[in-house]
Amino acid sequence: MVEYDLVVVNGTVVTDTEIQEWDIAIKDERIAKIVARGGLHDAKALKTIDAEGGYVMPGGVDAHVHLQEPPLFGKGSTADNYETGSRSAVCGGTTTMVTFAPQKKNEDTLLDTLSATHARAKHNCYIDYSFHLLVGNPSEKALSEFKTLREEGISSLKIYMTYEALQLHDGQILDVLLEARKQGITTMIHAENNHIISWMTTQLEKRKLFAPKYHGPSHPAVAEIEATYRAISLSEFMDTPILIVHVSTPQAAAHIRAAQDRGLPIFAETCPQYLFLTKMDLDQPGFEGAKCVCSPPPRSSDSDCDAIWAGLADGTFTILSSDHCPFRYDDAETGKKSSVNEEFPLGHFKYIPNGCPGIETRLPLTLSENRLELTKFVEVTSTNPAKLYGLYPLKGGLVEGESDADLNIWYPEGKMEEFALTNDMLHHDVDYTPFEGRVLKQWPRWTVLRGKIVWDRENGGLLGKKGYGKFIKRDASSLAKPLNAGEWELPL
Repeated sequence: MVEYDLVVVNGTVVTDTEIQEWDIAIKDERIAKIVARGGLHDAKALKTIDAEGGYVMPGGVDAHVHLQEPPLFGKGSTADNYETGSRSAVCGGTTTMVTFAPQKKNEDTLLDTLSATHARAKHNCYIDYSFHLLVGNPSEKALSEFKTLREEGISSLKIYMTYEALQLHDGQILDVLLEARKQGITTMIHAENNHIISWMTTQLEKRKLFAPKYHGPSHPAVAEIEATYRAISLSEFMDTPILIVHVSTPQAAAHIRAAQDRGLPIFAETCPQYLFLTKMDLDQPGFEGAKCVCSPPPRSSDSDCDAIWAGLADGTFTILSSDHCPFRYDDAETGKKSSVNEEFPLGHFKYIPNGCPGIETRLPLTLSENRLELTKFVEVTSTNPAKLYGLYPLKGGLVEGESDADLNIWYPEGKMEEFALTNDMLHHDVDYTPFEGRVLKQWPRWTVLRGKIVWDRENGGLLGKKGYGKFIKRDASSLAKPLNAGEWELPL
């Protein structure tokens, strides 16, 4: 008789396609067997988890995470490193993350950037990980390195249509899309019109409107709407799949949906800040609103949030990521308060480091809200990120013999009391959460990474060890494909 390393019994197993009463056996870090509930009652196992009817889901895959990045936008520097960020992730049920390896505009190569990011992550992670290359300078040399990136297991990159430190003009975007298409690389795009943002910033400064709440008006919805349409147009011209990151506006979502309805390979991501926050969270007394400064900003009202929820439910949004971009609030050197000085006692919205922490709260917040079908929740938080970025079925699924044994086991009905979230419950290296006080109805009871219990909420909490997480080489996306095979043809 086979002796398993771990069996999970009496669970309600949820994948992206079905909900079943199954038991799961794990051997040598992989899903070894999935059988009807009760089918493993005689199995020999080193350890058994009784899920007591709770949901058993694939571990979370967070495909938009900023950790230990060098300063790119003035004084701001991310608070979490690979140790603290991955520690926070695993405590909230995320077992795989894809972080960014940022190339600066004055750097000519991507491979040095990749090497430096490997050095920051190696031996420091609690969870498995990979990287997106963030292309700030698509030089001839950098473009020639796309082929090597694929050989190194990197199958995605990100580019920006805004931020002077990273912004690419349309010709550079086309260069990137052409080479990405050739090498089977998925391109992520931060879609905001930089000229509109700069113009609005100047108008606000002329009126001496500097408080954190004016970050929202400085990034008006039209900047995202126009840039999203332009990114889709460039993608269609080049017949290259793209993913629009952190979509915040219903109108941008409508452009994406229209492109998808025409059969274009356009994918989209949103984040919890656009499901739960509005401009009212920016309009707090004093400097408090800075805690919710991110780009794009939270939008006008609950109706905007409702539209983003609807886009998740109907498939407009392929994935739900955290965009974990953490800065300490009460930090005058590299955090949010680096924008506060004698001239700007309430800070200047233009200089507030952009980003919010959220890698630990992404899954519990969304599941607690109970606005998505359970299969859709698994799809957008685990399976689709894995498929989109070349990780499936190793990650994001429960496939016998093929999937890593990455699981979240949630509480059964009535087993966990609701609680109000506070920052001191979290495991990041940040002094606040923008979701302080939100009432949660769920949190992972157990999290399993490659067959090892790394989180046990009731018996020790964090059980995983730094360094257990490993780099995962990725293949091409199984979702994002050009419409036409072969080389791109110059339209004549």
